[in-house]
Amino acid sequence: MPRPMYRSRTLKRKKVRTPSGKVVTHYEKKRTGIPHCGECGAILGGVPRGLRSYEMKRLPKTKKRPERKFGGFLCPACTRDLIKKEVRGQL
Repeated sequence: MPRPMYRSRTLKRKKVRTPSGKVVTHYEKKRTGIPHCGECGAILGGVPRGLRSYEMKRLPKTKKRPERKFGGFLCPACTRDLIKKEVRGQL
């Protein structure tokens, strides 16, 4: 029976063959999701991928997301469309 901390599905299970020929289970932390655009769902560029929250905390602010309006939340195409809609609605 595995230890209680390994019984939950928080960790991914991976079967590994040892040099002696036995197959054992290794437990690995899951990778984080890739950031997507909130409007169209496209993958965001300029945002680090696969970093956990404690790794993200160590990065400077400029490395976490692009420095433009809606940077890190919307892709450039959706940002452009949103700004156009805002301007045209105010006229």
